[in-house]
Amino acid sequence: MALSRLVFALSAALLLSACVSSEPASRNTADPAATAYRTGGHGPVVMESAYDVVGISVNVPQSLRVSEANTFHPNADIVWHGDPYGDRYQQVADIFRNAATAATGPMRHGRVVNVGIEVVRFHAVTDKTRSTFGGVHSMHFMLTVTDAATGQVIDGPRLVRADVRAAGGSAAIAEDRAGRTQRVVVTEHLTEVLRRELSVVVTDPEVVGRALMALPPAAPETAG
Repeated sequence: MALSRLVFALSAALLLSACVSSEPASRNTADPAATAYRTGGHGPVVMESAYDVVGISVNVPQSLRVSEANTFHPNADIVWHGDPYGDRYQQVADIFRNAATAATGPMRHGRVVNVGIEVVRFHAVTDKTRSTFGGVHSMHFMLTVTDAATGQVIDGPRLVRADVRAAGGSAAIAEDRAGRTQRVVVTEHLTEVLRRELSVVVTDPEVVGRALMALPPAAPETAG
């Protein structure tokens, strides 16, 4: 158990220390301790699982409007051209389910809970936007955490905004060639957001110290 907690804390520490250009998760925006890890303002911290997650449910309401229009910014709730034409509700649900499964897989510490996700908006970029200047994958969802035994709501429902930059033009072509398709990009980002939203800041010197000692050494600088 101690090893799994360290592995989770280490992976979260790596996420916090990375330089990213996307919007932070809504809860982290106002989390000064998490920001302090990146800035060094108040010493190092790591993140640790807040729950033992045993169940995940994903709901993509049929009331959400879907658009297949290949314009720069269709007026719809669901815009997704990252998979072949098909059931967009099911495709979006699969993306969220895969991300939630990856995020909560290591979460085996704390109160035993179920996690509920209801998609509010999944507005990715169209082919026209992706082939030109790119934009933003705009993903919003309601997050609810309930006690697995009693059904009591522990956290939420609350809105989480998980927007991430969408490449365009030559950058998008390069991403595709490298295997970083739109599905990969949004799934990875949602995984990171969900992991942070379901974690707590840990300042225990022993836990932090062990996690930082396990970090890989920095690559040597090269002249030039």
